[in-house]
Amino acid sequence: MMRRTDREITDFEEMLRIMEKCDVCRIAMVDEDTPYPYILPLNFGMEREGGQVTLYFHGAHEGRKYELMRRHPQVSFEMDCEHLLFLDELKGSCSMAYESVVGHGVMEIVSDEEEKLKGLHLIMEHYGRGDFAFNPASVGLTTVFRLKMSECTGKHRPHPKKE
Repeated sequence: MMRRTDREITDFEEMLRIMEKCDVCRIAMVDEDTPYPYILPLNFGMEREGGQVTLYFHGAHEGRKYELMRRHPQVSFEMDCEHLLFLDELKGSCSMAYESVVGHGVMEIVSDEEEKLKGLHLIMEHYGRGDFAFNPASVGLTTVFRLKMSECTGKHRPHPKKE
């Protein structure tokens, strides 16, 4: 239950619009070898099929994230945008306008070559270059992984002068 229900976004379409505006998705993973979660910022692309949203990511073939997602594929994610500081100098206070989406799902490596290319194109599409022609050698050096989102919540604080 969200403490500030006045800032809660309950409309799923609005959460998707926020996600489309974000340029980084932070993934939190379980790492039982340390007392801390492992978190990393990633570029992403997204696909919606009916009510299911899938986020796509990419990286090199090796790394800690792959070890962790194989052991604990359940992950959490966070993305935010529309940051704007606002001040109330008379009251001596300040705050930040923002929009954010937080959720979780299951992470898995994409093994199908056709879906791998689709994921890479969705990532490029998210950054305005969906028509990008990939070098096949680069694609071969890239791992694509996806998060099938199972739940999310949204929150925002509009700037008082923009309400």
